[in-house]
Amino acid sequence: MNKQDQPLIFEMSTPGRIGFSLPELDVPEMETEELIPEQFIRKEEPDLPEVSELQLMRHYTALSKRNHGVDSGFYPLGSCTMKYNPKINEDVARYPGFAFIHPLQEEDQVQGAMEMMYNLQENLAYITGMDEVTLQPAAGAHGEWTGLMMIRAFHEANGDFNRTKVIVPDSAHGTNPASATVAGFESVTVKSHEDGLVDLEDLKRVVDENTAALMLTNPNTLGLFEEHIVEMAKIVHEAGGKLYYDGANMNAIMGFARPGDMGFDVVHLNLHKTFTGPHGGGGPGSGPVGVKADLIPYLPKPVLVKKDDKFHFDYDRPQSIGRVKPFYGNFGINVRAYTYIRTMGPEGLKQVSENAVLNANYMMRRLQDAFVLPYQQHCKHEFVISGKKQKKLGVRTLDMAKRILDFGYHPPTIYFPLNVEECMMIEPTETESKETLDEFCDVLIQIAKEAEENPEIVQEAPHTTVVSRLDETTAARKPILRYQKEQ
Repeated sequence: MNKQDQPLIFEMSTPGRIGFSLPELDVPEMETEELIPEQFIRKEEPDLPEVSELQLMRHYTALSKRNHGVDSGFYPLGSCTMKYNPKINEDVARYPGFAFIHPLQEEDQVQGAMEMMYNLQENLAYITGMDEVTLQPAAGAHGEWTGLMMIRAFHEANGDFNRTKVIVPDSAHGTNPASATVAGFESVTVKSHEDGLVDLEDLKRVVDENTAALMLTNPNTLGLFEEHIVEMAKIVHEAGGKLYYDGANMNAIMGFARPGDMGFDVVHLNLHKTFTGPHGGGGPGSGPVGVKADLIPYLPKPVLVKKDDKFHFDYDRPQSIGRVKPFYGNFGINVRAYTYIRTMGPEGLKQVSENAVLNANYMMRRLQDAFVLPYQQHCKHEFVISGKKQKKLGVRTLDMAKRILDFGYHPPTIYFPLNVEECMMIEPTETESKETLDEFCDVLIQIAKEAEENPEIVQEAPHTTVVSRLDETTAARKPILRYQKEQ
């Protein structure tokens, strides 16, 4: 059998084979019905695979080798900051004082953990230029919703119930208009200028007395810094609105610029991106939110505070939007982020952004002749190229992304942002070497050449992966989520 044709674990099953060894029961047995209502009790034993421990280990180890991650290869996923996760973070997160505490313990018993969280809040507030930070939100989009709910509470507390619109650029992350809608607002699009930045005249047109906020990431999703941000903040503030900062692209500006200094009132951060918490596969995430002083009363409660050299959770917040997550955030990710900040220090974090921007610009200039470069100015941490040239030859950006898999790399983000035709968005991060950047650029240049000379090899890719082209539409709309055993 070819190694690519790995059997399912059900197909490896042999009756009577056991892969575990449990100790004898040393507590009194109880009738199952005393613990679980009868309607929830199985009438038959579950049909589980019967394999040995060694078979089980080899099976899941083989499956893990089919995954791609930052520890196994280059992962230039634009807008996701898939940077290396330092292993010292894992060591610290496993300290007994962090790993073995329980969220229901008394505050006096977990002062060390609370001090760590408080210090992380203070560090993030300083890095972003905010006045106070909450660690509760579980991820970036959750942070967006939390920030918008605070903005909504602020307006309503001031008797301003007509601020129903949130302005979002046409190049924004898809979570921005989604979060605005879930928070009860109407999403209004502001157009980009031909230079890729927000069109100030269009912003003036859409801002009015009903504007609750402008949501923006800076640098934007095209990897370009919104150089008119101070003027944009003035336009929105004079109309009575607030500025919300999507922190997904914070990796580009640490130590160089702070959202609070640009005029933003609320910011969320992705600790699983900029601050090296591992992410992917649905989690774990962490999306702390920082606010300026006039929004502090609306922070989710409880609020972690320090009083008389002790730390405690303050529930007496009558204007709070309420709790947004059980307990107080994804603690393990917070530990990793704090470890990263303390390891790097102020100058180290500044160098992170400096190197991320340098890497992105180096790659962009190497690739500008092989592809269409829609924006000629220097980028920040990420950049976009277009496959319009290859599309005329019958090769789509999707085809090229599939072909990249044959060379052992994860493809970059494709077809996003939506305002760039045949878009490919690349973010190398600061952690990759020049050798890796050159190797990846060489691959893309080779694929561009294949599109001209041998388009079929690109159109039919991938050729070396476990499975080839999938019916992606059916897989997304009608996924088979469980094993169907043949009768």
